[in-house]
Amino acid sequence: MKNKAESFILNNALLTDSDKVIVALSGGADSVSLLHFLISIKEKYNLTVYAAHLNHNLRGEESQRDENFVRTLCEKYGVELFVKSVDIGKIAEENKIGEELCGRYERYKFFDELSENLGAKVATAHNASDNAETVLFNLCRGSSVKGVCGIPVKRGNIIRPLLCVTREEIESYCKENNLEYVTDSTNLCDDYNRNKIRHNAMPVFREINEDFENAVLRFCSSMTDIYEYLSEISKKELKLAKTEYGYSCEKLLSLDEAVLKFALMKLIKESGADAQTIHIELIISAMETGGSVNLQNGFTCVCSQKTLRIVKENKEAEDFECPLNSFEEIKYFSKEELKNVHNMFANDLIDCDIITDETVVRHKRAGDTFTLPNRKVTKPFRKLLIEMKIPKEIRNNLLVVANGSTVLWAERVGVSLQGKISPNTKRAVKILKNNEDKGDFDFA
Repeated sequence: MKNKAESFILNNALLTDSDKVIVALSGGADSVSLLHFLISIKEKYNLTVYAAHLNHNLRGEESQRDENFVRTLCEKYGVELFVKSVDIGKIAEENKIGEELCGRYERYKFFDELSENLGAKVATAHNASDNAETVLFNLCRGSSVKGVCGIPVKRGNIIRPLLCVTREEIESYCKENNLEYVTDSTNLCDDYNRNKIRHNAMPVFREINEDFENAVLRFCSSMTDIYEYLSEISKKELKLAKTEYGYSCEKLLSLDEAVLKFALMKLIKESGADAQTIHIELIISAMETGGSVNLQNGFTCVCSQKTLRIVKENKEAEDFECPLNSFEEIKYFSKEELKNVHNMFANDLIDCDIITDETVVRHKRAGDTFTLPNRKVTKPFRKLLIEMKIPKEIRNNLLVVANGSTVLWAERVGVSLQGKISPNTKRAVKILKNNEDKGDFDFA
């Protein structure tokens, strides 16, 4: 095991000289082996080795037994140990999620905090058998390409030095080095899906191929290459299809089907939404004919005016109104400063001469009108926004500067004829937005 793991570390550049490494130490055979192995190569890499243990408090006395075991083990090895105790059952219930998922979240939250405080990498003891079980589990769920890439060798500050060795090899390493470890009793029953795969499916696959775990690793490597290729192609195609308010349906539909499906899944994930294969099929149909598709996590994919958008389902903003003179997100320009104003910039400047105590910043309202400065044509503001193809979800929350129903300036539209500066303008005001001139203010 040691030779395989050392080669794996070298080939994947997991460690560098003088690294600090936190071992995620549960007390089981895998993590005990990892701790022992890293200590054995400590001098080679001039490592500083720590350990971290999260007590989930799910197994009563057994949970405390595990904590006591890792404390004794780290004291024996002279390794600084960080322990945190949390009530996973209570947290899972409060957040309405499964205990297994909650435990994973709390563990990595704990590890990330330690990693940042210590400036260290976090080493987890995931092995080749874990990886094979993960791939099988994801296949059962109908995973996409990403799911069958398996457990990543490294992800951010997380490294997995034992991903190349099987659970059987780890147990042999424990015997060879007389390593004691504890066994989680929940691993012995079939209450969890992963255990069902471990106890029932894995033995069958090993009968067919005794080198099954390594075969899966090779498969994962190939799928990772495919995933990275599709990811890069999709990134470029999405950039080319980007429009002011979304993505061109026409350009996306011209893509190869595999690239299109991957690009849509990538776009959805990056938007914070979630989707399954059926959602992707429905979206492609909506791109061709128009319509919308409800996604998971409270998002909707809208395909209208030949544009695709991922929209968060929010309630419309409450009506807002504030006197312009008391609005904080503004900047004044003197006549001297206005001499150097670029024409593009002038589209967001409002002539102070027409500002009165009645001038307000508010959301758009029914009956608002806007006079186009160049054409000198007055239109209902709502109709103008539709003509400009500004999406409905954006239109509903736009802010305007207005005198009564006359719009002087509007977000995403600019200044109207009435609000426009002239050569005689002595002072002008500009609304700050999108991180411009002041903080992170954003109207949307």
